[in-house]
Amino acid sequence: MKWSREKSLTVFYFALYLVAALTIALHQPLNDTYPLLQNPPDEHSRYKVPLYICNHGTLPTGYEEELFSGDCRWTYGFYTLLPYMAQGYAMRFVNLFTDSEVALLYTARLVNVTIGLVMAYIVLLLGKKLFRDHRVRWLFCFLVTFLPQSLFLHTYVNPDSMCLLSTALMLYGLVGGAEDGFSFKSCAILTTGIVLCALSYYNGYGFILGSILFFCACFIRRQGGKWGYDWKPFFRKGLLISATVLLCIGWHFVRNYVLYDGDFIGLDSKENLIRSYGISRDTYFSEGKPLSSMLFGTNFFLKVALSFIANYGSVSLYTWKIIYLFYAGIFVLGIAGAIFGRNPEEKAWTDRKLLRVFFHIAMAVCVAVPFILLVRYAYATDYQAQGRYLMPGMVPFMYYVAHGLEKLPFWKKSGERWKNILSALAMAGIAGALLVTVYVSALPYYLEVPVL
Repeated sequence: MKWSREKSLTVFYFALYLVAALTIALHQPLNDTYPLLQNPPDEHSRYKVPLYICNHGTLPTGYEEELFSGDCRWTYGFYTLLPYMAQGYAMRFVNLFTDSEVALLYTARLVNVTIGLVMAYIVLLLGKKLFRDHRVRWLFCFLVTFLPQSLFLHTYVNPDSMCLLSTALMLYGLVGGAEDGFSFKSCAILTTGIVLCALSYYNGYGFILGSILFFCACFIRRQGGKWGYDWKPFFRKGLLISATVLLCIGWHFVRNYVLYDGDFIGLDSKENLIRSYGISRDTYFSEGKPLSSMLFGTNFFLKVALSFIANYGSVSLYTWKIIYLFYAGIFVLGIAGAIFGRNPEEKAWTDRKLLRVFFHIAMAVCVAVPFILLVRYAYATDYQAQGRYLMPGMVPFMYYVAHGLEKLPFWKKSGERWKNILSALAMAGIAGALLVTVYVSALPYYLEVPVL
């Protein structure tokens, strides 16, 4: 059987992910090294949750002394626990064979590396449904999987990795459901994505909202010149998904309700604990400063933009300036093409214009809600101008970037040969940006830090 270019690109795609992700996961400073400039964000505090699960075989509350880190008077035990459960019980299994602290930490990190690998596969399948042109499909896959910050989130202990996978699953289930009338397979994929999102990261809940909106729109029909709604399949499949989701996630919110005196989410209890130590956090809101002073009186947008592209270590390691300019150029061209380009060549639902409108509305919700939550949190709770908080909207954002690029005049008017060259150059640039970020900008710093 002849080895095709498609197979070669597929092997390269997965190999590059594994090589880059494993390099970072295995070379980042280990837990509680000092100073923390090269450590992954908050990993020294987050890791205490799966370590507790590993040691005790049970889930912690947010009040466990073992979860506190130094002067930090709150813990990640108040948050969603599913990612930490996956890591903690994997560590508990490895602990049957070794007591090595390094092996246990690597186990927790490799759980997220594996989650990222699964996500890379789902993104590959999703691209086949969203794009006719295989070159644009691969460009989309590279943009999602090899964005340096995206890959970074799959290399250390955090809930972001599972949340990213959940968004890809939800979008894949929605697109498939729009095509096959929400078959059992599509419903199962969508349900899995919603469950993983609900139990991994509150910042991703906007994607659940967007998914519900698009799911409801999929049952609008026009027959004989009249609009109608397929209520029967909507209720049958909607109730099945809803009941399964509630069954799978209900335990978490009931547990919070019991543990934290009616606080279903747990975050109010976390804030109450902080205040009980007499700690108050100064914010723009508490100081009476207007939101505009944060957004436009600081470099908020620049910090968010840079850390959305690449910001390793404890929000301290940046990559080359040309890489930020490279991605800025791609994003600007792609979004401009998506907004102003004509004659879209979308693969999905070309004969269902209203559904396509709802799809774009839903995706806009998925992209906008993480940004709104980021601004609200930075203004009223804790100033964190970090692009990683926008990652729940990354997959639909990259869809618009890739789709916008194929709508640009220079792409549409190019022949097949030039399209091959342009796409190859773009993908080579994306892969090169990742390699530079990992091996030139980050790894040398990691190798300098002593393990304590």
